[in-house]
Amino acid sequence: MMDFARARRTMVDTQIRVNDVTDARIVNALMAVPREEFVPDSLKALAYLDDDIALGSEPPRYLIETMVLARMIQTGAVGEGDRVLDVGAATGYSSAVLGLIAAEVVALEQDGALVGAARGALGGTANITVVEGPLTAGAASKGPFDVILLEGAVEQLPQALLDQLAEGGRLVAVVGRGRAAKCLVHTRIGAEISIRQAFDAAIPALPGFDAPRGFVF
Repeated sequence: MMDFARARRTMVDTQIRVNDVTDARIVNALMAVPREEFVPDSLKALAYLDDDIALGSEPPRYLIETMVLARMIQTGAVGEGDRVLDVGAATGYSSAVLGLIAAEVVALEQDGALVGAARGALGGTANITVVEGPLTAGAASKGPFDVILLEGAVEQLPQALLDQLAEGGRLVAVVGRGRAAKCLVHTRIGAEISIRQAFDAAIPALPGFDAPRGFVF
């Protein structure tokens, strides 16, 4: 039988610590959350690979690779008092990690089967609320949010998500496709949104965030 605890330690040592993730809270959260509980039974042995994990949904959905998730959380400077919106939470792994770092997490998912899986895997965690709804619409009734994370690459960001940022709030998203994609931080300062490039990242796309036809990124 696979030693998942050992695999988790190896993941942290070889994928996280060596990729500029220095926030001990993130490292500790990744050590504490059993990723194998958030993937289908047939994929449990692959749970700690340095790769995105396909969840068998249609359109295709993934748990994004842990290194990118960790760097996004660190880039968003998620604080212990923050309210976080996790867009595209899928089976809830990213929300479980965030729930050990932030005060409150809203896990937004639009795929009904994934919503059910997330609710089952999270087991009624007190500070995590799973919400079913369109990813592009966010969760305005639960906001505003100090941090919004998107669990997949996008071509464009809906204004609806930016509007749900609190003052000083950060939206962290991988924008673009393939190896040309960049992780960008969007910060609300009054009525303005500043944008900062953080790092290169290539992760699978979230459905529904395509740019209009004719747009060239």
